[in-house]
Amino acid sequence: MGKHQLGEFEEVVLLTVAILQGDAYGIAIIEEMETRLDRKVSIGALQTVLRRLEKKGYLKSEFGEATAIRGGKRKRFFALTQHGRMILQETKEQRLSLWNAIPDLSLKES
Repeated sequence: MGKHQLGEFEEVVLLTVAILQGDAYGIAIIEEMETRLDRKVSIGALQTVLRRLEKKGYLKSEFGEATAIRGGKRKRFFALTQHGRMILQETKEQRLSLWNAIPDLSLKES
């Protein structure tokens, strides 16, 4: 295994940010994850992971423009860094290596 490891939720968050390409902010990330995974996500859990991934250098963020709809509050948009893309690629390769190591018969029902 590589020297970098992601937790399952961290991996899903990074993948979702990559899917949203430029439109990845809190609520959009949650909606995308809930739609694709049929899984509830709390804003608190997401914010904790986003901060952790940014601190690790996998994500970067910047504020968008203030809007009247949001009462003048700006959205924080997230994007993958080069390091984040690298860790996702490494994680994908690890997963594929494990899947490819499964003998064909082991996944068939008895």
